[in-house]
Amino acid sequence: MPLPRVSPFWAAVFVGLACCGGNTAQAQSDGGVPSSPAAAASQDVASLPDDPDIYLTPALQAANGPPQPAAAPVPSSDAQEQGKQTKRILYIVPNFRAVSADSHLPPQPFKEKLTTATEDSFDYSSFIFVGIQAGLGQWGNSYPEFGEGMRGYGRYYWHTFADDTDENLWVEFLVPVALHQDTRYYTLGRGGFGKRLVYALSRAAITRNDDGHETFNASEIFGAGTAAGLSGLYYPSQERTVTKFYQRWVTNLVIDSGTFAFKEFWPNINNSIFHQKS
Repeated sequence: MPLPRVSPFWAAVFVGLACCGGNTAQAQSDGGVPSSPAAAASQDVASLPDDPDIYLTPALQAANGPPQPAAAPVPSSDAQEQGKQTKRILYIVPNFRAVSADSHLPPQPFKEKLTTATEDSFDYSSFIFVGIQAGLGQWGNSYPEFGEGMRGYGRYYWHTFADDTDENLWVEFLVPVALHQDTRYYTLGRGGFGKRLVYALSRAAITRNDDGHETFNASEIFGAGTAAGLSGLYYPSQERTVTKFYQRWVTNLVIDSGTFAFKEFWPNINNSIFHQKS
């Protein structure tokens, strides 16, 4: 079948349209006018600044997808270690009752109160510190009736050991169980030095009950007093005076208050100097 004849005019028109179509496709592929609305939206988004949410129209936001939430900041290691207690201080001194700052614990059970009182009394480090206390007592001639030499030191030693064990049982176990009080030290860990020092020293008079509410620390006050009174049963008769009773009672309270203060600042000392991890 013979092909139809095309006039030169129409042939020129067809050639011109073909050239324009090729140039348009080439322009779209080279970054010209996009071939679809989605492509146009993507191209517009790509040309915006790094944080374009304030410039995007609803159509562009839909094409770009929902905004991604910012990642939560990761706390630094210093913040994580702030107020963190260790089970022992310098791997020797028992620190079993100290609680790290911002910790929320369940009520202290009966078994834990008995365990901490026993550990504080019969831990290997306790025998070392009793020996030091006994030596200081003999050096200061606190009880002349005990005498001098190794025999006198032995008397100082077993009396000091009995005093410490007696107080631990009353302060950390017997009275807390009877009155449902918590014997743990809860680290404050924040604020200025004065604020934290006052808080630590006040723990000798303020504690928590098993319901988590602050209350008068009868375990410390009355427990230490009971222990001081019972110690008169095994001291020489000359030492069973009211004055000696109050001296032992106040001494127990002062030592415990100082212990609380040291525990409060131990995480700071540890982080700055020793870097003990557990």
